[in-house]
Amino acid sequence: MSRDGLAQCLPRLWNQRPLAPILLFLLPLSWLFGSIVALRRAFYRLGVSPSLRLSVPVVVVGNLTVGGSGKTPLVLWLVERLREQGWRPGIISRGYGRRAEDEILCVTAASDAATVGDEPLLLARRSDVPVFVGRDRIAAGRALLAEHPECDIVVSDDGLQHYRLERSAEIVVFDGRGAGNGCLLPAGPLREPLSRLAQATAVVWNGGVGQLGGKECGKPQFPMRLAGECFVALNDRKLTCSAGQLRGKPLHAVAGIGDPSRFFAQLAAMGLDFSPHPFPDHHAYGAQDFSFADGGVLLMTEKDAVKCSGLALPEAWVLPVEARIEDPPFGRSLLDTILEKLNGRTLA
Repeated sequence: MSRDGLAQCLPRLWNQRPLAPILLFLLPLSWLFGSIVALRRAFYRLGVSPSLRLSVPVVVVGNLTVGGSGKTPLVLWLVERLREQGWRPGIISRGYGRRAEDEILCVTAASDAATVGDEPLLLARRSDVPVFVGRDRIAAGRALLAEHPECDIVVSDDGLQHYRLERSAEIVVFDGRGAGNGCLLPAGPLREPLSRLAQATAVVWNGGVGQLGGKECGKPQFPMRLAGECFVALNDRKLTCSAGQLRGKPLHAVAGIGDPSRFFAQLAAMGLDFSPHPFPDHHAYGAQDFSFADGGVLLMTEKDAVKCSGLALPEAWVLPVEARIEDPPFGRSLLDTILEKLNGRTLA
């Protein structure tokens, strides 16, 4: 298999157990990567590499695996719950794949996805709180607080491995793929070993509590599902459409997210018959990407929609979703778990 061919099929191979034989030759690189990760982590814990603190608490919503796992809907959920408790949150993000990643930018509903990133733009449109992006999350957080001194807590969309930023609580998100084969990059999907969960505050499972390769998590775990029932028009959110109104039409479902099958499964559960068209996560769409849709109706995620609103497309509908967190019948809820940690010590 060529290098390019291997790179394209790695995500599928990472989810195979036992370890796919073709990945065996990558294990030495994974061991080297693990050593570098451990050394970097030790430098921050020992103070050799300094961590910096913002003037307000920080909650990081991130993952141990590469690719999307549902962090953005969870950030929106957390921001809304914090507001209900009287907090005034702001959001920081890197804005993966955007132009000029070193710039610190304020994201508004009118921002361009190519400039600020698709997920930050979605967060700005849905959250109604200040959103700032920057590769340096310390600088992004300081810029946010300088312009919005009323904010008394910052939620970081991703950034679990950004140890330069001190945090008061961490939520680690997994989806149905879990930890894959349990190996570190490049033989597996893990950015850090599963032992890293010992420092987390809680684990959220997008799609229900799953398995971590037989390893016990040891942290509070909460199932999350993404609920969406009504579609909105791509270029006019005042126009809505039910799944029933779409049945019988030629449908094309588009998804450029971490795991496109999640979106396709959601549409199938709504009783829709469609042709699936997966794209890479954070894909920059052009009109040519939709040549298959001549005479058909497009269905897409909100994350895709923020990059497609300026394109000349046929009939297109977007499915907004909301995170629903299932709290245990006994014990603390996810929100209570986070609030308790906010009242305690800052994580190293």
